[in-house]
Amino acid sequence: MKHVPVYALLMFVFYISGKGQNKTELPKDDIKFQTKEVITSIPSGMNRAIKQDRNGNIWITAYDGVYRYDGKSFTNVISEVSSARFFSVLEDKKGNFWFSSISAGVYYYDGKSFQNFTTHQGLASDRVTYSYEDKEGNIWFGTDGGGASRYDGRTFRNFTSDDGMTNNEITTIIEDKTGKFWFGTRGNTFVYDGKKFNSLIHDAKTFTNVRSIIEDRKGNIWLGGSDGLWRYDGSTFVNFTRDFVFYIYEDKKGNIWTSSQEGHNNTWAVSRYEENSLSNKRPTVTVIKSSRIPGGILEADDGSIWFGAEGVYRYDGNTMTHFKNKKDQ
Repeated sequence: MKHVPVYALLMFVFYISGKGQNKTELPKDDIKFQTKEVITSIPSGMNRAIKQDRNGNIWITAYDGVYRYDGKSFTNVISEVSSARFFSVLEDKKGNFWFSSISAGVYYYDGKSFQNFTTHQGLASDRVTYSYEDKEGNIWFGTDGGGASRYDGRTFRNFTSDDGMTNNEITTIIEDKTGKFWFGTRGNTFVYDGKKFNSLIHDAKTFTNVRSIIEDRKGNIWLGGSDGLWRYDGSTFVNFTRDFVFYIYEDKKGNIWTSSQEGHNNTWAVSRYEENSLSNKRPTVTVIKSSRIPGGILEADDGSIWFGAEGVYRYDGNTMTHFKNKKDQ
């Protein structure tokens, strides 16, 4: 693959990896950037998810709460309600929020008050790592050990290994354009047609330990996990890297972003695969090395890219702003 350097900053370094490959280097005069640090109340550890709501607020889940950024300051909206570690945030079609925690189930937030859903209400497990809303408005939760839960607004329907999934540690869930559901687990990856769970198989092998699945604007399915980054167009699988991929995101231009581990060492990266090169054998990839595990990735309404690592980073095309905690000084 061909790696194109763009800029260098703080704990991140853009680089070229080109053993046995052609290199394309930009003139130094074209590499223009500014860096800025903002000391705030943002959590210092890895931030699991970064989402933007319909009003433009940025939401971030972390081990010490759920943070909302209104463009001026960060507020931990749940600190007085729960001390749980939070993994995902979902804004549903009605504008309500669902905060998934690793120990206290799910918190529903309507902007004024909270409601806690746990196994007492029918949730498969209180260790919830993922949330997703399907086309019909059902809310799905992936749990760590309990399987998947579907909530229709009244009751929970749980899906476990008894229903055909051979692993109850759910990492990700999506519904594709055809209405089929894709489940990533710590074991195999499954496709659910509403009646049966089928393992996803390529070259007589299953995809295991998939952490992230998305469907791009063209209808391709992307899978990221311990087997690397893969694209599936319904008939053909294409592999882009064998590095461990934690998260996949498609921006407005169709570029594919990932957070991943490089090789088997302790080097992490955020990578951008250029849309206009995805059909090439060597797609153009911009890589940001990091000394910390990158968390979620988001393209905000204004086109800026957000990603989590030690604190949260925002890049607007000219300036990289690092929001960090005072204790990281």
